[in-house]
Amino acid sequence: MASAKQGHLNGAYYGPPVPPPQSYHSVGSRSSCGPCSLLCTLFKFIISIVIIVGIVALVLWLVFRPHEVKVYVGTASLAQFAFSSNSSNLQYNLSMDMSIRNPNKRISIYYDYVEARALYDGSRFAFDVLPTFYQGHKNTTVLYPAFQGTQLLLGDSVATTYSREKEEGFYYVHVKLYTRLRLKVWVLKIHYNKQKVDCSLKLPVPGSSAKFEGTKCDVDLF
Repeated sequence: MASAKQGHLNGAYYGPPVPPPQSYHSVGSRSSCGPCSLLCTLFKFIISIVIIVGIVALVLWLVFRPHEVKVYVGTASLAQFAFSSNSSNLQYNLSMDMSIRNPNKRISIYYDYVEARALYDGSRFAFDVLPTFYQGHKNTTVLYPAFQGTQLLLGDSVATTYSREKEEGFYYVHVKLYTRLRLKVWVLKIHYNKQKVDCSLKLPVPGSSAKFEGTKCDVDLF
């Protein structure tokens, strides 16, 4: 009935004022700008770049499947190996053949510098700079390191180690390769300066009837 009575008021309204309609926006929907937003955008960009680089690296690895270079010492001859405890001098004459195998199908290698170093009881006594070479896919190259001369070896354990190994009939000499090389992938050449090769040789005492056994070297390339 009240609504019927109000119909005779010709649209006039004498009640309390009606507030204007308000629009409500959630806090999360507001567009904000500032340092936090900039840092968030930068962080997302960096994450995207990292993900893309990781995917590309994974695809390249799956395509090329890089394998470590294989290094093997087939023969080694120790013609002289005499240490004097009085002068601490080592007289040596060591030669060997060392084969380097590149097993990769899509990666070739440029050896721009190759140096072989001989160590006894942890001390270097000789080195030999070897010829540079290029190694194609699935290719084997044979090097011939040779060490001859006299070297002063200082150390409290050298004389003891030498006497013990001479009595046992074998000298243990490490020959290590230090290289500067480049990897060729298609038309790209990538500088890769570090290749670690360590050959632990068990060499018969000169004049003994024992024979040298071929040795596989430890390689850290890829």
